[in-house]
Amino acid sequence: MPDISYRVITCLFLFTTTLVQAEETNRLDISIPYQVLGGEKSYWFGYYDKRQFDPSERYVLGMEVDFDARQPEANDEVRLGMFDLQDGNKWTEFGKTTSWCWQQGCMLQWLPGSDSKVIYNIRTDTGFGAVIQDVFTGEKRSLSRAIYTVSPNAKEAVGVDFARVNETRPGYGYCGVAYSWEGREHPADDGIYRVDLETGESKLIISLDRIVSIQPKPSFENVRHWFNHLLYSPDGTRFIFLHRWFRDSKGESGRYTRMFTANADGSGIHIVADHDMASHFIWRNPKQILAWSTEPEGNYFHLYTDRSEEIETIGKGILKTDGHCTYSPDGKWILTDTYPDKERMQSLMLFRPSDEKLIILGRFYLPPELTGPMRVDLHPRWSPDRKRICVDSGHLGRRQMVLLDVSGVMD
Repeated sequence: MPDISYRVITCLFLFTTTLVQAEETNRLDISIPYQVLGGEKSYWFGYYDKRQFDPSERYVLGMEVDFDARQPEANDEVRLGMFDLQDGNKWTEFGKTTSWCWQQGCMLQWLPGSDSKVIYNIRTDTGFGAVIQDVFTGEKRSLSRAIYTVSPNAKEAVGVDFARVNETRPGYGYCGVAYSWEGREHPADDGIYRVDLETGESKLIISLDRIVSIQPKPSFENVRHWFNHLLYSPDGTRFIFLHRWFRDSKGESGRYTRMFTANADGSGIHIVADHDMASHFIWRNPKQILAWSTEPEGNYFHLYTDRSEEIETIGKGILKTDGHCTYSPDGKWILTDTYPDKERMQSLMLFRPSDEKLIILGRFYLPPELTGPMRVDLHPRWSPDRKRICVDSGHLGRRQMVLLDVSGVMD
């Protein structure tokens, strides 16, 4: 175990430090070069585990909207586009959708391996679906069901019923489609769907009823169950998903979670974490998963080995709170963030497990009106070359994306 007397390093490297301390509602404290992507409207991307940069790293995807401090309604459109980093950060709109939420947007992301095609969710006459679109030609192809995560092979995806998620987890589902709960606490005909990206067809591969039957708990009875947060492994052979349920009717205070993995076809189901709490996670490699979770020793980041009982605690005493975690492309660093502290400041940081070095990249002010389902989490996302990080920020009183240069830190 490395010496716990780690160093917290403010990133003053071989470049000019940029430091902004402005009014209370416009506070940034960033120690590395950065730029704000956006304009008079509100811009953001959404979740931390989606491909925001194209393979050339010229284009950065985003979403544009005219309001910030309320939940979206059925007919509220979000505009989809990209910033051109080689043309003065010019914004180009290429689409719209009414299927979106504040925390995860419409699942907009570059299709793996493509330098021109993206995928995102839409609302159809029968519910929620998805579209694969060429951002330059406008050519589109429709899919029968909304997607949550796309396989690295770009041939398949998995998804859930976002109307059900909307009823259980405001800020993560989509409005505009009614959902009836009568007799459907854990139905056998709803759950996780595999979507064929080549044919557009979908198939139920893991039902809620099936998951509830695996090592059932007394707390499962007569409560609502749903799936959240699906993510393929780096090689696409397996995916993670969270099984959640309410023990009471108090909303967030009654939410409990188990974390599972399964083969891409829904077989080979394995319980990864089963102590009632698992939050943000990321694959370290095709076999290991980093997650903020509860184990007998407490709440920490834990590194799990899939389909085994191996568990390692990461950053104990250093990484003290839940965060949206990812590994750098070379696997040496963990990028994560925090929720607002008492001063409403969110921290962005890098942690190196090999020697427990922690680097604070910046702190971002979040206005109190951007809270609850409308909050702006940083959701930090890497560029493929690991030289830049993009975050969503509310420091201007509206959503904007901030692009940070971490090349000096990583080098």
